[in-house]
Amino acid sequence: MTRARGFTLIEVLVALLVFGLIATAAAEVGGNYITSFERTRDKSLAGWVADNRINELRLQDGLPGVSENSEDVDFGNFRWRVTTAVKATAEPTMRRVEVSVAKHTETHSEPYTVHTLSAFLGET
Repeated sequence: MTRARGFTLIEVLVALLVFGLIATAAAEVGGNYITSFERTRDKSLAGWVADNRINELRLQDGLPGVSENSEDVDFGNFRWRVTTAVKATAEPTMRRVEVSVAKHTETHSEPYTVHTLSAFLGET
């Protein structure tokens, strides 16, 4: 009488358990990679938007007035809310500028802040 060769039910279940654990770990690593990529992309784009806004102010004739305003801009296939706050300093020929960049998303009713940049502008 020949005995059948193959895997027992316990061996198959152990193999499925090991495969399931590996697949779960791989899915988690993939999800973390995507989240990290999106965060880095958003920070880079928001940084460029903030730099652009500060350079626009630098290119103006004279110092900007003390004010705060917000505007929506499109950049890199996304919509951003750029809030610019120009503040007075102890030195009358200088202004402190704070630019906050927030990203519009479909999942949030209000944009969420991604990047904030501060700079000083002076008369030349």
